[in-house]
Amino acid sequence: MHAANPRRGYILGLGAYIIWGLFPLYFKAIQSVPAVEIIVHRVLWSALFGSLLLLMWKHPGWWRELRDNPRRLAILALSGTLIAGNWLTYVWAVNNGRMLEASLGYYINPLINVLLGMLLGERLRRLQWLAVALAALGVAQQVWQVGSLPWVSLALALTFGFYGLIRKQAPVAALPGLVVETWMLVPLAIGWLLLHPAANSANLAFFSSSEALWLIAAGPVTLVPLVCFNAAARHLPYTTLGFLQYLAPTLVLLQAVLLFDEHLTSSNVLAFACIWAGLALYSVDAWMSLRKRT
Repeated sequence: MHAANPRRGYILGLGAYIIWGLFPLYFKAIQSVPAVEIIVHRVLWSALFGSLLLLMWKHPGWWRELRDNPRRLAILALSGTLIAGNWLTYVWAVNNGRMLEASLGYYINPLINVLLGMLLGERLRRLQWLAVALAALGVAQQVWQVGSLPWVSLALALTFGFYGLIRKQAPVAALPGLVVETWMLVPLAIGWLLLHPAANSANLAFFSSSEALWLIAAGPVTLVPLVCFNAAARHLPYTTLGFLQYLAPTLVLLQAVLLFDEHLTSSNVLAFACIWAGLALYSVDAWMSLRKRT
């Protein structure tokens, strides 16, 4: 096990969340393809590209470790199911005019991460508690503005929060873990294609279209940020990783309003102010803590 490297963790975490924040641009490009079919291709191409990457980027002994520890395989099966559910909800939300709700889900997610981090025994300092309170106030304002139980938001927050927690419990390197997760979903993906012969991609002629190239790109587009996220989780406290996540929903919210004509209310603006104030406080506290250690 390598020693934690906070600087590397921050760079990997930032990379993951910025790419995730730009995902709507990708999914809008293939919005004519149904959400479930997009996820089927994300699984298939992620499994293929992940395996190729694993052949080039050696991880000695990873398969023997998994084979000798069936519990780790069970953990990866569970985390793979959670991430597939998260993908499906997100793609559906983006392509059905629910980007603001998706954005809210990823604002709630860091609070879920902070709570899960506390369950793991991580303790918050005074400034961190204030940061969490401000962020919670912003999220509560967003929930109030939606006016009903935002199921899209809650589904996204809970599936990804528990995905991160479970992956942190499985001592498997980021890339092998991700490859095993996706391969466990491959039979389901192939089964779906066999049961839906009328699907766009069940027709060989489809693969000469530009849409086919977009779907194949789902492999690398999915792999890069997930590998970064899983690697970052090994270098940062879970609560810190949670707060970095505010970058992704902010980018999604800006795209929803500026590019895709979803309406930004005064309530959204107030929530933004609370969340970013909390993020600023948390960042100051993290910086002061790092300075004390060095």
